[in-house]
Amino acid sequence: MSEGSDTGGGSAATVIRIPRLAFLGVFILFMCVFFMFVGWPIGLWWLLLIPVAVTVWVLRTQTTVSADGLDLRTVFGSRHLDWSQLKGVRIPKRGYVRADLIDGSEVKLPAVSYDRVRDLAVASHGRIPDPYAVPPVAKSGTAAETADVKTVDADSQATTGDEVPTESGKSEAGDGKADSADTVGKDRAE
Repeated sequence: MSEGSDTGGGSAATVIRIPRLAFLGVFILFMCVFFMFVGWPIGLWWLLLIPVAVTVWVLRTQTTVSADGLDLRTVFGSRHLDWSQLKGVRIPKRGYVRADLIDGSEVKLPAVSYDRVRDLAVASHGRIPDPYAVPPVAKSGTAAETADVKTVDADSQATTGDEVPTESGKSEAGDGKADSADTVGKDRAE
């Protein structure tokens, strides 16, 4: 996915495109349209333009991430965003990721969907934080913190079932019946 500049020198840029698997969808669309076209070629010739338009969209739509900023390219235009213009990114429920700009406006990042945000974060070299990154856990080995974790685990296990923990650490059934082994042990002790 990395490409150099047209002059052969300079820094490498990462290009985020529509996945090439989309051409499979274009082929299926073409086959559907082709069968209708065969039925009435004079009247439905224009249906063949639909797969061509989708192919152009797949080939042209991309976001290029470089040291200079973001180059956004759609079917009908392109735009360059410097890193200084970028305030942050927003991940909507549907559609492409959006860049929030310093002037308060918002711009779609073509071909950068929810599953490609990590690629965008890696290509930006830290300018865009990775929202999936797990923050490092501070290592502290105190016995009190370890005991608290064990207590929480024991409490969460006790509240999930019908068993109620006793002070001895054994669990009894919550329905009031004693285990047969405990009953036999009590009879022998008496």
